Amino acid sequence: MAKPVVPEEKRRRRRPTRSGTVLSEQLIVETALRMLREHGSAGFTARRLGVALDCDPSTLYRYFRGMDDLTLAIADALIGQALRGWEPTGEWRADLRAMGLRIHAAYVAHPQAAQLTTSRVSGRANELAADEAVLELLRTAGFPLHDTVRIYHAFIDQTLAFAALDAASLALPSAALRADEAMWRSTYARLPAATHPRIAEAAPLLATRMVTSAYPTALDMLLDSAEAQLPRSPSPDRAA
Repeated sequence: MAKPVVPEEKRRRRRPTRSGTVLSEQLIVETALRMLREHGSAGFTARRLGVALDCDPSTLYRYFRGMDDLTLAIADALIGQALRGWEPTGEWRADLRAMGLRIHAAYVAHPQAAQLTTSRVSGRANELAADEAVLELLRTAGFPLHDTVRIYHAFIDQTLAFAALDAASLALPSAALRADEAMWRSTYARLPAATHPRIAEAAPLLATRMVTSAYPTALDMLLDSAEAQLPRSPSPDRAA
């Protein structure tokens, strides 16, 4: 059975660690993000985290029910970073695009953490705030409820899927990443038109585009599709 998490007010009365650090959920998450960035998921253990925080690993379970609970907190922290400073302007498409780019960027900034968290549902405060904001943007824009949920689903999954894909590339060893990117020039660009006419004609553009993320383009395509379906007058099931 999982141990109960100690309430926040009781954690604050705990004595500092041996190095004088006062632990908090935020500090543990920030330290975990740093460990993931430096050592990858293989180094993401309670023992190593305890060493980094100068505390006994068992102390972590006063804040989290286990390492999986900490993983969910990391996911929520990344969404929190994305939401920081974001404010709706009243233009649903621009607001949704800005949020998508922010969420994608927050995950890609922490590729090792993104690999652990993009497929997870935390149910925590920042995740709920982001979901509420997306649904509010779509409903306020005038989309019927069914279309709102359908577009929300596509928007969230597309954003996280591209974040996972791009993070996986960035998490590769630098030599492997460079080799993958060079393939577009070393192999694709040299294919003869006689055998691969379409690749040959597109090779210069492929070499430029394929080393960047397709997420902004895919996001614009999704928003184009959504905007084309937006009712021009209030839908009868607007409040359904």
